[in-house]
Amino acid sequence: MTDTKGDGGAMQVDTDLVRQLAELLNEGDLSEIEVQHGDRRIVVKRKLGGTVYAPAAAPAPAAAPAPAAAPAAPVQEEVSPANHPGAVKSPMVGTVYLSGEPGSAPFVAPGTTVAAGDTLLIVEAMKVMNPITAPRAGTVKQVLVIDAQPVEYDQPLVIIE
Repeated sequence: MTDTKGDGGAMQVDTDLVRQLAELLNEGDLSEIEVQHGDRRIVVKRKLGGTVYAPAAAPAPAAAPAPAAAPAAPVQEEVSPANHPGAVKSPMVGTVYLSGEPGSAPFVAPGTTVAAGDTLLIVEAMKVMNPITAPRAGTVKQVLVIDAQPVEYDQPLVIIE
């Protein structure tokens, strides 16, 4: 990280460092890595299905008072997966598997119609394979995890509508 004071104190990001951190994410199968030096910080996060280079500077400048916004056309809000009424969440911490065996077809994919009790995926916790089943009938709209991904308790896994 380099800091240049000649241009108003703006931080220049060391892109080589960001690339090295991203490579560490991939090599270590990590989802996030953070480096801090003094009051400067770089965070690199990996999104599901790819790597995102997201350098962030800290501390954040004080927020300026927001100007009064002119009324705008109504905007449809997207429901986050965690708040979606059809979200099926992980009941435990573990590793998610989308199929019963390596190389076989996944239990579900977007567009799959499921009945209540159908297996959606498996979460392995402490060497025990736990099937995660559909709480109700519907159509799988989105699979929010990738195969062999670590998951947290209450993390959204699948959305059924």
